[in-house]
Amino acid sequence: MSFDPAIAALVPPGSRVLDLGCGTGELLEHLIKHKGCTGYGVELDDANLLACVKRGVNVIQRNLEEGLSIFEDQSFDVVLQLETLQHLRNAEQMLKETARVGKLGIVSFPNFAHWPNRLQVLFGRMPVTRALPYEWYDTPNIRVGTFADFGVLARKNRLKILDSFGLQDGGVVRSLPNLMASVAVFKFERE
Repeated sequence: MSFDPAIAALVPPGSRVLDLGCGTGELLEHLIKHKGCTGYGVELDDANLLACVKRGVNVIQRNLEEGLSIFEDQSFDVVLQLETLQHLRNAEQMLKETARVGKLGIVSFPNFAHWPNRLQVLFGRMPVTRALPYEWYDTPNIRVGTFADFGVLARKNRLKILDSFGLQDGGVVRSLPNLMASVAVFKFERE
């Protein structure tokens, strides 16, 4: 995933950042160059690791299914988990780990409750959209969630949501994001 300016804006300048599933490192590179941040990306894919190194982004090769035990409590100002949570078997545990390792957490994921998805389900088909571009049988997403579902999960895990919005076609959606946005974004801290 390439970085979204609205998500980058959530990261305070000068933060120590851990980007889980950092891809090619584009967001972390932006944060380092334009916001004076430092930190690391965590990525599994070899090609993405090479892209991070070429960008000058510090990156650790690790499967997120193994957790974040290599990091101390509150060792980062911000932990980013953008478009990765839905790929993990134990999404709730990784959310807890994100809150443990970072003072702030920022997550994003495809919002399954976006109205075009609802319409496709109404007509008997699993959605295939830009945010959910795979057929049901070949998707890397093993979890589907909604904007509203994350609020419930955050409360269950004693996470205080500091900001939330949706993304749709490059714009921020604050009005009815559960219905009107294809991607959900949350900034949170531990209570």
